[in-house]
Parts: sequence; structure tokens; C-alpha cells
Amino acid sequence: MKSKLTMTQCIHNDTYRNAQGSPQPPLYDTSLFAFESTQAMRDVIDGKTPGAFYSRYGLNPTIMALEGKLAQLDHAEASLAFSSGMAAISALFMRFAAQGILCLGDVYGGTKQLLTRQLPELGIKTFSLSQTDLDSVETAIKTHQPRLVYLESPSNPTLQLQNISGLAELAHANGALLAVDNTFATPINQCPIDLGADFTVQSATKYLGGHSDLTAGVLSGCRLELDYINAWRKNLGQTIATEVAHKLSRSLLTLALRVERHNDNAQLIADYLDAHSKVRKTCYPGLASHSQHMLAKQQMSGFGGMASFYIAGDGSMAERFIDLLKVFSIAPSLGGVESLATQPIYTSHYGLSEEILRQADVDGSLIRLSIGLEDINDLIDDLEQAFSLCQ
Repeated sequence: MKSKLTMTQCIHNDTYRNAQGSPQPPLYDTSLFAFESTQAMRDVIDGKTPGAFYSRYGLNPTIMALEGKLAQLDHAEASLAFSSGMAAISALFMRFAAQGILCLGDVYGGTKQLLTRQLPELGIKTFSLSQTDLDSVETAIKTHQPRLVYLESPSNPTLQLQNISGLAELAHANGALLAVDNTFATPINQCPIDLGADFTVQSATKYLGGHSDLTAGVLSGCRLELDYINAWRKNLGQTIATEVAHKLSRSLLTLALRVERHNDNAQLIADYLDAHSKVRKTCYPGLASHSQHMLAKQQMSGFGGMASFYIAGDGSMAERFIDLLKVFSIAPSLGGVESLATQPIYTSHYGLSEEILRQADVDGSLIRLSIGLEDINDLIDDLEQAFSLCQ
């Protein structure tokens, strides 16, 4: 089932009430909170009464208000806010590492490094599967018996999609839970929990923050599981800072408006690239030529602000093209108001093995665009002048 969040839902927080009448959560810039009695403090620690306690635990009104809003947007029972997207992913993995993790398809390079390098250094076995058709996944689940199945949809950087509903049903039938990295889509364009996923995780540094001025992450799901994961967050020191939580809460107010413009601009850019003689292939799920366009229409209400393409040349030509851009900046990350261009081999997938890059179809000719909110004519003109000068 597709969902479509509105500006009304982004602006109004059903979980937040302020005794002083503030329409938005204020910043509680404090690390601790005092109590009238030891019993009152004990009741908060034990969860018998809601209240603030210690900011590293997440028990700060600014953080709790943010998490209520994030859960509302993700259609989840609860959410946890983290210091980064990778903090959210690593806490999720630590919860299920001993029981087995199966990673499907292409994922962000940092996630892949965590699964293939850092966790194995701790003696934790993880499994990856490049084929994501349901038959192959079912065989892998029955073989490895993971407790957690993890995927990205759309994926970074080639924007491949996964059949979230089908994979959720398959995971559940075999005793596993499904987690979906929803960073590229955002809850405006896709709601994995409505599609059957158990968890949705996002780098809030990207579209949720939206202004390239904060670093944060969010994990949403059922309250019972998040209570377990919160112990990892608390003791690994991964909780979002209160100042960042306050800034992120502010950014969420305009999320639907910003994502709508990102969607519109990206579709026009993708249409332009798809017809260009110097582009070998364009990756954007909103294109009718995209191999998974029908799946995108089924599970997404918008196609996002990311578009990637393979230039009709080698890595050196791709580098020259990027260096010629004037409106697009050369920078990592994505999801801000400004447009960015990078070669994933030097950013999101830097340092990965040749085998992993080959499986992900990532090479030097691939260029990833984070399409911002600028005037669309300025963006297309910038791309065109770079193409015209790039030989």
C-alpha cells in the first residue's frame, strides 16, 4: 500500500503537547533533569511514568518530541533518533548480529563495509545476496536462517528497487524480520512499514535534515524491538545531541514541500539525461525505461531527488564532466537544497573491492546527482554546458 504524507502531517505533531503553548518543541539544552524525590526518579527510570531523565539515554523532551514526530511520519509504533545514519544501522545490526543478518542487493558503501569487514572482525558472520528475486532470496533465507533481512530501496547509487511487500512476506514466513533503508525515498515517497517491513532506517543527514547542516539518523519500528535496540544506542553513546534534534525537528516542518520539488526537478533531469547522446544509461525509477518502473509505481508515491547516469565514456571523462559543472557542487552526501555531483567510486563506494563494485555495477563512468531545489532551467543549462565541453 502506498502512502502520501502531506504538509499538514509534517507540520502538526500528534504526539507533542507543550504546557506553555509552544507550537513546536523547544530546545532543552541540558544533559540532566532533577526530581522532587528518589521515587519520582525511579518511576521514570523504570518506565512507570513518562518524563525526562538523562539526555544520553534519549530521555530529553527535545529528543522525545522529535522521535514522536519521526514515528508519526514513518507510520511506526516508535522511533529512535541517532547521532548518524550509520549509528542507527550499527545499533540495529548489533541487536541481531548473533542471530544472523542477510543483506540483499546494493547498499551504501559504509553499510557494506560494516557487514563485510567490521562485524566479521568480531567473529560475526553476515551474508550478502546480489540476486533479489524472491526464489533466490527464499533459498538464501532457508540456507542461512537469518533473523534480520536488510535492504535499500531505492539503492545507493544505482537506484535499484526491491519488492518490499513480497520480501516482507517471505521473511516473515521464515521467521525473519525485514529492515529497509528508506533514505533515498523518505517517508514522503515511500513507507516501508505500510508495505510490511518491520524496521525503516534513514540517514536524517540527508532529506530529513535537508539543508546540509546536521548529521543524524533514525530507526523506526515496533516499540518492543526498539526498547532492546535502545540499550545499544545508550551504551554505545549513539543518541542524537539535543541541539541537532531541535534543528532536525525544524527541518521536518518543510519535508513534504521540499521533497515534492526534489521529485519534480529530478524527473525533468532524468528525462533530459535519458535522451542525451552522451549518456549511456540513466538510473531513475520515474523513467518508463527503468526496468523496475512498474514496481516503483506500485510502492512509491514519488520517485525521489536522486538520479545517476553512466556517461558515454570512461572514468576520466566522467571526472572532466563533473569538474566542468558550475551550479552542481562536487561534494559527498545528498538531500540538501543545493545540487551535488559525484563519482560514487570516490565517495559512497570508495575503498570497496573490485568484486563488490562489479556486483553493484559501479565504475568510474557512473555519476550520481543529488538534485536540489534550484531553478530547473539553470540545472539543465549547467549539465548541457558541461556535456558540450567534455570530450
